[in-house]
Amino acid sequence: MVNYKVADETLAEKGKEALYIAENKMPVIGKVIRERFEKEKPLKGITIAGCLHITKETGNLARTLKAGGAEVYLCGSNPLSTQDDVSAALVKEGINVFAWHGNTDEEFYWCIRECLKAKPNILIDDGADMIVVAHKEFPELIENGTIIGCQEETTTGVKRFKAMDKAGHLKVPLFPVNDARCKNQFDNELGTGQGIVAAIYGMHVLFAGKVCVIAGFGHCSSGMALRARGLGANVIVTEIDPIKALQAKFTGYQVMPIVDALPIADIILTATGCKHVIPPTKEMFNRLKDGVILGNLGHFDIEI
Repeated sequence: MVNYKVADETLAEKGKEALYIAENKMPVIGKVIRERFEKEKPLKGITIAGCLHITKETGNLARTLKAGGAEVYLCGSNPLSTQDDVSAALVKEGINVFAWHGNTDEEFYWCIRECLKAKPNILIDDGADMIVVAHKEFPELIENGTIIGCQEETTTGVKRFKAMDKAGHLKVPLFPVNDARCKNQFDNELGTGQGIVAAIYGMHVLFAGKVCVIAGFGHCSSGMALRARGLGANVIVTEIDPIKALQAKFTGYQVMPIVDALPIADIILTATGCKHVIPPTKEMFNRLKDGVILGNLGHFDIEI
């Protein structure tokens, strides 16, 4: 029996088409591994819960895990990223989904709890919310060994878990997927910047001639800087790590303190995973240009 709560089950056929399109563009997970999993069933008897952006791509990951014999539960890691047609299609394929676009904070955590009630053995997280809730509200799953391991996908989540580990609060083995080179050197450096450019293009904004201030010079932000410069923007980098700041300077970008850069910016993009990168003061915001574009490349909006 499939447990679920989605926006509209009638969207399943549309979602099936989207999953098929993605499957053909991700042949390793969508075909090669799935075919092997269908034969070997390496995950038989394992329950996996994922708190992810529910898209046609992650939907194919869930389908492959199910093909390997796992019982799969999914909830959305961001209320605004869930694709309702994909959620409906996954339910039709026997995957337990608790997600719909635009859910409230209360509904968001309800969906996480519904997944954890299934007593999963492995957690796949994007932003750390599910694993944190497991520690706070379902400690018995950790204490009795039900949860045997976890994964975290994004920079922001990894930072949260490193802080938990340093404080002695992380009680389960955790694999930081974001630290894998096949993740940060491709998805972070290449994919994130392209996605942000597409979003800003939707505002009918021309990058050429704009002053674009980018906070940070890590994998995501350096990739964003490259794309903004390629589109003709005057890129200014702000970075508190002296080595990364020097790297940005030697790459050809102007580098300055963020409080000096913000007032001259037409576009401001943060990509640090840290809180209040843009000082949350009335004085600071009064110094910004009228009509400036503020954007965050990270998982949470706490940077701005």
